[in-house]
Amino acid sequence: MSDSVPLHPDSKESSGSSLVAGYVAALTTVAIWSGFMVISRFGGKSALTGWDIAALRLGFGSLFLLPFSFDIPKSAWRDARLWALAMTGGVGFMILIYSALKLAPAAHGGILSPGTQPFIVTITAFFIMGVRPERARVIALLPIALGVVVVAGPGFFAADIDASILIGDAMLLLASVVWAIYSIYAKLWAYPPWLLTRFLCLASAIVYLPLYFLLAPKGIMDVSLSMILLQGLYQGIGPTILAMLFFLRAVEKLGAERTGVIIGLVPIISGLAAVPLLGEPLTWPLIIGMCLVTMGTYFAAKPPKRPA
Repeated sequence: MSDSVPLHPDSKESSGSSLVAGYVAALTTVAIWSGFMVISRFGGKSALTGWDIAALRLGFGSLFLLPFSFDIPKSAWRDARLWALAMTGGVGFMILIYSALKLAPAAHGGILSPGTQPFIVTITAFFIMGVRPERARVIALLPIALGVVVVAGPGFFAADIDASILIGDAMLLLASVVWAIYSIYAKLWAYPPWLLTRFLCLASAIVYLPLYFLLAPKGIMDVSLSMILLQGLYQGIGPTILAMLFFLRAVEKLGAERTGVIIGLVPIISGLAAVPLLGEPLTWPLIIGMCLVTMGTYFAAKPPKRPA
C-alpha cells in the first residue's frame, strides 16, 4: 500500500486525518501492550509457565475469533505469505517472548522488546526495503537510546548477573527482531487487518496448541481459576485481537518505522503502571529514562515538514 498523498483538493486534509487515525491506533496499541507487560509479569510470579500463557492467549483468542472466521477465503489457508506472518508475528514471537520472561527479569521485557523497536525496525527496514531513515529520526533515536540505557543499566551491569538472565535478554532481543520483520512484511504485503488478525491467531493456534499439549512443561493446574481467566481473557483479546488490529492500522497509516518509534513508549508506561499495580519501586533511572524516551519518541514520530 502506497504512502503517497492522493492528488485531489482535500488531499492535505485527508492526509492529516490519516495521520491522526494512525497516531490514535498506535497509542491504543501502546496502552494494550503496556498492560500486556504488567499482566505477564503478574502471571510470571505464579506457577504458570511461559508455554501456559502462550496457550491461554491462543486458546481464548481462537475461541473468540472462531465465530467471525468462517468467511476467511479458502485461498488464505494456501497463502504462504500469510503462514509466514503467522509463524513470525504469532508462534515465533510468542515462544520467544514468554520463554524469555521466565529467564530474564520482567523489567527487561519491556526494555528489550518494545523498547528496542525504534532501532530494530529502522535497521531492519533499511536492509529489507532499502528505506533510509530521515535525519530527524536518527537524531531523535539518540535520547531513546540513552533512556533505554539509563533504565536498563542498574540491572544489566550488576556484578552478580547470571547466565540465564543473559540468555533471556538475548531471547528478548531476538523476539524484537522477529516482531520487526513481521511488522515490515505486514506493511509490504498489505493484507486487510481483520483478515490478518484472524488468520494470525487461528493459524498460530493450529501449529502451537498440539505442540503445547504434547511436549510443553505445564503449571496451569497449580494456579487459581481467576488467574487462568485473567491471563486468558486479557492475553487472548487484548494483545491478540485488539492490539493487533490497532497495530496493523497504525502501520498502514504511519508506516512500520514511525509506528515502531511510538511503540518505544511501552517500557516506560508499563514500568510506571507496575509501581501501583505490582508494588515495584519508582526509581530515578526510571523517571529519567521516561523523560528521555518520551522526548525522543515525540520528535521521531513527528511528521516531517513539507514545503508549502
